[in-house]
Amino acid sequence: MRRALAPGLAAVLPLLFGCRQGMFNQPKDRTFRESDFFPDGSSARPLPEGTVPRGFLREDAVFYRGLGPDGKFVRDLPVPLTRQLLLRGRERFNIFCSPCHGRTGDGQGMVVQRGFKTPPSYHVDRLRNQPIGYFFDVMTNGFGQMSSYASQVPPEDRWAIAAWVRTLQFSRSAPVGMLSDADRAALAKEGK
Repeated sequence: MRRALAPGLAAVLPLLFGCRQGMFNQPKDRTFRESDFFPDGSSARPLPEGTVPRGFLREDAVFYRGLGPDGKFVRDLPVPLTRQLLLRGRERFNIFCSPCHGRTGDGQGMVVQRGFKTPPSYHVDRLRNQPIGYFFDVMTNGFGQMSSYASQVPPEDRWAIAAWVRTLQFSRSAPVGMLSDADRAALAKEGK
């Protein structure tokens, strides 16, 4: 009998000691409630006129939302296109996007191979013709089955990923004439 009671008592005992009201009942002021601390009876002070939230203003709609002055998605990358940006974009894409979209953007990521819904390939005409701001917006706000990644991926990285998506799209349709002689030779060798 004692052996049967011991596990039950061990499970209930922490709950009894954990149910203290000390922090709940402590003296404190709740926001927007009356208080006798300030002469005007308020529990909080209003912000001084002209206060700007540091780091959260986000006035640049192009950078933070992917929208131009006309309210449409931007066609041009709002950050300088550099090798470092593309490398960062590839790294972030492989971490956050490839589980569903696959490393080549074909929509055949690992979770899709395990039964989840297949996202569209980045190589279909509909997505190849979308402005780059569209991809930034989808990462920011989500679309269809895809959730927002705004809380996990900062705006700088979302633009880097969007640039990498464009690189993946271009890789499937780049004219052979744009390749270096060495790359053309390697491509010809692969084709044999």
